[in-house]
Amino acid sequence: MIKELNKKIIVAVDVDGKEKALELARKLQGSGCWLKVGLELYSIEGPAILQELKELGFPIFLDLKLHDIPNTVERAIRGLMAWGADIINVHCSGGYEMMARAAEAVHAQSGNRQRTKLIGVTVLTSLSEKVLQEDLGVGRGLESQVIGLAQLAQRAGLDGVVVSAKEAAALRQACGEDFLLVTPGIRPAWGEKNDQVRVMTPREAIKVGSSYLVVGRPITRAADPLRVLNHLWDE
Repeated sequence: MIKELNKKIIVAVDVDGKEKALELARKLQGSGCWLKVGLELYSIEGPAILQELKELGFPIFLDLKLHDIPNTVERAIRGLMAWGADIINVHCSGGYEMMARAAEAVHAQSGNRQRTKLIGVTVLTSLSEKVLQEDLGVGRGLESQVIGLAQLAQRAGLDGVVVSAKEAAALRQACGEDFLLVTPGIRPAWGEKNDQVRVMTPREAIKVGSSYLVVGRPITRAADPLRVLNHLWDE
């Protein structure tokens, strides 16, 4: 039962080198979870780390949040897919054309293995509504911004979005059951929020419609990561 639940967990491997990443991965091997490679690890080790983690049996979410002109993002996506990531993301704020070109690249992927999924980042979970409006000058409210960007991503051909669990229920209604909702800012009931603002517990997030849950420091900074992973569902 726990292993099935863990298939919805993506552990953020935000560490500063291959040795730490592989050590963490080996401790979590066989648990059922995914691993997320973000900018920190990718900038140090490059794309080869994806293959090493894949060889240990993990599905991989490559979290680089690509945001550039359409041609650049399309070409980057084509290059990154060769390294075997199961999910790749872009920033929805790059616009429709950028997302559509990226989606065309992943949809054209050939071969027998399951196609890479492409998702978009709506509003970072570290941002509050006040920051979104006062610092970034966004005229509509946070939830409206998230829904608008998610619907734009869906029209562009993306498979889903990265979104706070606080907006998951509204997105399920707006975008349907097949649209992937990948939720960071997940903290167990007994954990600390750290720098995340819009957070939920794992069970709360699944209940409101999240497809996958991204969890970092509660697991990666634990003395026994596997034990913490298996107790995430405790309320």
